Amino acid sequence: MPLLVLPFPAFDPVLISIGPFAIRWYALAYICGILLGWAYARALIRRERLWGGPAPMSVLDYDDFILWVTFGIILGGRAGYVLFYNPAHFAAHPLEILQLWNGGMSFHGGFAGCVVAVILFARRRGIPILSLGDVTCAVGPIGLLLGRIANFINGELWGRAADVPWAMVFPGGGGVPRHPSQLYEAALEGLLLLIVLALLVRGGALKRPGFILGAFALGYGIARSICELFREPDAQLGFFWGGLTMGMLLSAPLMLAGIGFMTHALRQDARRQV
Repeated sequence: MPLLVLPFPAFDPVLISIGPFAIRWYALAYICGILLGWAYARALIRRERLWGGPAPMSVLDYDDFILWVTFGIILGGRAGYVLFYNPAHFAAHPLEILQLWNGGMSFHGGFAGCVVAVILFARRRGIPILSLGDVTCAVGPIGLLLGRIANFINGELWGRAADVPWAMVFPGGGGVPRHPSQLYEAALEGLLLLIVLALLVRGGALKRPGFILGAFALGYGIARSICELFREPDAQLGFFWGGLTMGMLLSAPLMLAGIGFMTHALRQDARRQV
């Protein structure tokens, strides 16, 4: 037991409540993440220097894509949580699948939904799939950063028992001091990954379609696997072989795919310089 334990701030998960309507921090994180990512994507598309010429898509294309990717993230994230994290419960209570306000979203499912949205929209508009995926992944960590902060505000997805000076006692965490693993994930999966991808973009990575997509997949997988060492696994799942968690298992193929995309991109000729 640490000598000093930080008290968990008593956040209200509901930001604003008007009659039966309520705006929750988690919903606000999704909205702000999408809007900020949209603005960043528009800025990337406008900068021809980053592409070695005109971008292979227009700002208006990405404006139309936002609705597609939003549905992809929400539907995929919910489906991933249902299938990967609690299939037995939802099989017994199928109507709860629609109750998104009660929480339960999976990043890996949301990423899969995003991939589907990218492929369908790119084919519909005649846009290179990998380039659209690169822009989307370059801005993705913004949503991850805000989403993990919202997890912290909600007092959910807490960490394992800890004796570090910054350990916190979370409501529902059994009165045990724990790692604030949501903040670790916000820092690694969100802020650090955003900075790394921005540096790669600045260095010309968008001229090699698929490289940012691969870097995102590899970077997220590494960051998530590190954070899983401090995060308490879902109670209904626990640990798998050798102390592995569901998050680690789902991140392994993501990292392999990331390496594959980066290797493929490096083998291609970069777009012309301007």
